Amino acid sequence: MPVSPPRRPSAAVAVGVLLLAVGCTTVGGSADRVRPARELSAAELRAAAVADADLGAGYTVTVMTPGHGETGAGGGREVSDLPACQPLLDAVTPAVTAGGGTPSPGPADPYAETDLSVARAADPRGGVYGGLLGYRAGRAAQLQAELEKLFGPCASFVSTAPPPPAEKSRKPVRTRHRLIRDDTPTPGGADAVTGFTLTSESGTVALSQRAVVARVGPALAVLTTVGVGAEPAAAPDERIVRQQVVKLRAAQTRG
Repeated sequence: MPVSPPRRPSAAVAVGVLLLAVGCTTVGGSADRVRPARELSAAELRAAAVADADLGAGYTVTVMTPGHGETGAGGGREVSDLPACQPLLDAVTPAVTAGGGTPSPGPADPYAETDLSVARAADPRGGVYGGLLGYRAGRAAQLQAELEKLFGPCASFVSTAPPPPAEKSRKPVRTRHRLIRDDTPTPGGADAVTGFTLTSESGTVALSQRAVVARVGPALAVLTTVGVGAEPAAAPDERIVRQQVVKLRAAQTRG
């Protein structure tokens, strides 16, 4: 049975929860900072999103209202055979609440979020989706400490999901997932970086989601790509990652 197309949850759901289940490759932080990074307001965080002018010709950036990037029909909850990996599934295929949308954020979730997508004329299929997530002091670093403990158990696991509502007569869907740590350079201005690929296989189709998560002060900059079958997800464009980190760090140290 083929895998359903990936959903596009808001960055707060897809990353805030995902960070509780994915490992982190931490490389030495940047020494370029001269001032402590401060928490940005929601408006400042939105203004810190990378723009067309920051990337140069051929790039188009669209800044979105959080939660408006969702795609795909809602379905039942996908359940992992390993409880430690359940947050990962809840992140990439969040269950829709009875009233629509996703559950309300909790106290440990980001206090502010900005979502964006970046298209490149030279690579029409290489769209990059991302988000800037603002956390209260210490929370982003705390997440990184939790990540390392959970990466190993989720290297390979299986999940079971009920069939789509319109196909209730079909059997539950079994999917095998593989989580791979990717070597990712730390951009100047970032404190640490996480690189990983999540592959989901069911039947003859495989979906892959690749991400770079950069911690910049109390915020996280997340950039992801999606691939299907013979065209797996590519690494997020390094120029986009680099420029987003630079702009976010500049906003945090300004004033």
